[in-house]
Amino acid sequence: MSDHGSSTKAIAYAFVANFGIALAKLAAAAYTHSGSMLAESIHSFADCGNQVLLYLGLRQAQKPADAKHPLGYGRITYFWSFVVALMLFSVGGLFSINEGWHKLHVSEPLNKAWVALLVLAVSVFLEFGSLLGCLREIKKLRGARSLTYWVRNTRNAELVVVLGEDLAALLGLVLAFIFVALAALTGNTMFDAIGSIVIGVVLVSVSIFVAMRIKGLIIGRSAEEDLQEALKAQIAAEPGIEELFRAITLQMGPQVMLAVKVRMKPGLSIEEAVECLNALERNIKAKFPEVAWCFVEPDTTD
Repeated sequence: MSDHGSSTKAIAYAFVANFGIALAKLAAAAYTHSGSMLAESIHSFADCGNQVLLYLGLRQAQKPADAKHPLGYGRITYFWSFVVALMLFSVGGLFSINEGWHKLHVSEPLNKAWVALLVLAVSVFLEFGSLLGCLREIKKLRGARSLTYWVRNTRNAELVVVLGEDLAALLGLVLAFIFVALAALTGNTMFDAIGSIVIGVVLVSVSIFVAMRIKGLIIGRSAEEDLQEALKAQIAAEPGIEELFRAITLQMGPQVMLAVKVRMKPGLSIEEAVECLNALERNIKAKFPEVAWCFVEPDTTD
């Protein structure tokens, strides 16, 4: 399974789940006058828009390299992922906090809160299914590595965003259920308003985490540590190379660029050295298909 294939599937799972959930939440919010439900419906609609942007980024990232972008468009996924983090912060988080603050000062009794609770309960199961789908696609990419390690090191920014959205949405639904239930049981609508604020704080926190994670990719980050070590071992094993001075990797969306400086073994002719370096590039790209660009510089000193 390719990186793009896994990301597209995870985005599709999230979009289908969020769109259905958003419509149900909006209807329930209008019927019950629940601030928590309205905050949740806006959050779900925002997530739908976010998934459209992530898919747009994936499509643009597949454009072939050209004169102005000789290394391709892979890193454009980082831009759209950062935009999504900002939308999650503003449209999702800040709106929920504002809605809760408004409800604290202008209370409105809930109308048949069981409708909202039923919609929230169903939404929890749908969102949980979306989260499982995302985790399944991530598993295909991370292999035996832990989920924590993958989140810290992956170059698949769009999957990090979908995972963050799904976790935030699931936690938000649970919180909304709890606070709407408290408001219904006590007759105190302040619980509903507080629920909206708490949901907003959760969304803001997740969006900040995602934004900080994407920031490192936008600036330029090296490949995963295990991939770097494997590449160094492959280079050191080449028969015509005496010493590896430096190996620099850079994440370029789902692909990696590698730049290497090496000392060749003495006694090689120019033709033999060139063939050795060409063989090194072929072997690296064959063994590590994620390495799309490989630049090798022979030298006598670092």
